[in-house]
Amino acid sequence: MAAKKRKGFAASDQNHKSSRLESKKVRKSSTANDLVYYIAVFTIAITAGVLHRNHVSKMFENDKHFSHLSTLERELSFRTEMGLYYSYYKTMVDSPTLKDGLMDIMMDNVTEYPQVINTLKRFNLYPEILLAVGYRSYEAVNAFFQRETKQCWRVNRGEGLSPVDSCEGLGEPSYFYVESVFALHGIMMFVFFLFGVYFSDSIFGGILAVTAFFCNHGECTRVHWTPPLRESFAFPFFIMEMFIVTHVLRTNRPMWRHSLIVAIAATLFMIPWQFAQFALMTQTMSVFATYMLNFIGSRKLKVIVFGQLLGWLISWTLLFMNEMLLTSFYFSCLITVLVIMFLEPLLVKLRLRILIMFTQGCLLLMGTVGFKIMIGKVLKIADDAHIGDLLLTKFTNFKNFHTMLYTCAVEFDFMEAETPIRVLKTLLAPGVLVSVLAIIILVVYQEWLSWKRKKSAKGKSDDSLREDKSKPYAELVYHIFQLLAFTAMAVLIMRLKLFWTPHLCLMTSLLAYRQLFGWVGNKERHFALLALYLAGTMYQGYKNISHQLSIVGEFSNVPLEQLVEWIVYNTDKNAVFAGAMPTMATVKLCTKRPIVNHPHYEDVGLRERTMKVYSMYSRKPVKDVKKNLVDLHVDYAILEGSWCRKRPREGCAMPEIWDLSDKVNQNKKPVCLTLNENAEPYFKTVYRNEVYTVLKVQ
Repeated sequence: MAAKKRKGFAASDQNHKSSRLESKKVRKSSTANDLVYYIAVFTIAITAGVLHRNHVSKMFENDKHFSHLSTLERELSFRTEMGLYYSYYKTMVDSPTLKDGLMDIMMDNVTEYPQVINTLKRFNLYPEILLAVGYRSYEAVNAFFQRETKQCWRVNRGEGLSPVDSCEGLGEPSYFYVESVFALHGIMMFVFFLFGVYFSDSIFGGILAVTAFFCNHGECTRVHWTPPLRESFAFPFFIMEMFIVTHVLRTNRPMWRHSLIVAIAATLFMIPWQFAQFALMTQTMSVFATYMLNFIGSRKLKVIVFGQLLGWLISWTLLFMNEMLLTSFYFSCLITVLVIMFLEPLLVKLRLRILIMFTQGCLLLMGTVGFKIMIGKVLKIADDAHIGDLLLTKFTNFKNFHTMLYTCAVEFDFMEAETPIRVLKTLLAPGVLVSVLAIIILVVYQEWLSWKRKKSAKGKSDDSLREDKSKPYAELVYHIFQLLAFTAMAVLIMRLKLFWTPHLCLMTSLLAYRQLFGWVGNKERHFALLALYLAGTMYQGYKNISHQLSIVGEFSNVPLEQLVEWIVYNTDKNAVFAGAMPTMATVKLCTKRPIVNHPHYEDVGLRERTMKVYSMYSRKPVKDVKKNLVDLHVDYAILEGSWCRKRPREGCAMPEIWDLSDKVNQNKKPVCLTLNENAEPYFKTVYRNEVYTVLKVQ
């Protein structure tokens, strides 16, 4: 009997060992599969990043033939705001020490002469500082090892133009600058792929998102045309920030460390770009709307909002208490959400869910606008008043000088009709529409099941405080609200489609989400349908990519080059200049002469200065124009004849824009025409070419 028992125990022990061995094999197999999966994901992500970096670099080179331009021509190619931002990088690179360069941009009397301003505070110049530090470090290391960092040669330009020296390589400051931007956007695409994979729980989802981005590249980004713009530095960090917020919404119980990560990403998004606050405000409202619908509890809302608030506080501090951030709608929105959360114990007493939601929505809108107006009035700050005027222009017949300068530019007009057509042709819009409809159907079905369970159980109402309660698919609901916000932004201001179209690309990744589309059948059938969709996307997408790569040109702006050279050789180094905002950025960058106005229009004082300078294109008496320039200590005014006659559309010629503010002189001859014919006695013409006329203030 004992022997039998021992045999039985031995057999049982043997079976147990066998079971453990099989379990270990399964775990090892699972671990090996996971490892293969992660390697595949990161390999594709790195490939997507490298391809995107090479793509934007190639298009930039094709468009400008940047490698064969002289240093001056490269600087001239950075027009408008780009030239202004790049000028501070150049200051940091050319200064004897980094400390000297930093002091020059923090105590700058060249940009708005004779005022001394902290341009680091005003213009979000942290990218230029970091790149200047990187460039100088790169040069120092290579000098230590005695390695060449650039190659130079002489380029014969032909057409009567003098030969120029051209250098290529990271040792050339402009090369280091643009290549750093392109590398950052390579990293952005790396993260974008990972975001698509995480969002859809599928590698195929990441492939769909990246493919959609490439196929709609012209609608998604303009970094390849305008590397120094603030959005080029900021947008990659917004993708990262949205990724983190999505993770928080999907996590069962987020911790306060998640708030810190949100804060870091939000800070990196805000400090390079003054407009980041508006995108983040839409995010706050979208997350709050998700909370209002009971898809997340108060804990998740607090984690995200406190992270955003911490990011705002860090950015505000790093930007030396920037007034635009303090009076922003974003800050007011964050304060309002915190107040509503504080009042939540009172709101739940309303009992009816629809009444609570209505009250929360009204409080959010009224509080955001109310706090913003109150802070602006108390502190007497009006730097962003033009934004309210610009929005008013979109919905009413309101117009003034400043709003017309914006709305007459194509990028600030309503979305062009061609944009929806383009995203239809690549199947981007239809794919997103299918994803959104699937989300709505799934969410409504889940809500119906939940309602049935509550009804049958006769449970408590869900109108109590919701500290930790969450519903599935909260991140999908948030992204629908975010998409609606970006759509509204893009329709109102075409430039803002750079938020909308990438988000459309991200939403296409959900076509691979089995939780949404499991009803189509097994994985094989699902992926076959996705492959068919991908082929349809690539049909038009290939044409779009080919068209982008076929754009071949060579930068040349001889009149502007002649103007810059005349200023350098024929004027005093302390001579003060005024003129059109884009041209003033070039004058500051290439000649280092003091200027009184520039393209960064987000300051009430600068707007007033520019209006005085632009009186050259009004119908005022010439003596009034001279007085305006004398008040600004201007020595030379640069007049551009095309600005006098150029009319992008009805009402957008400069004299017509001036008529809105100067009705007294409406029917008179524009001053610019008079000055072109005879500048005496108030001015003296000292230089003229086919585009520019330089007038010396007598």
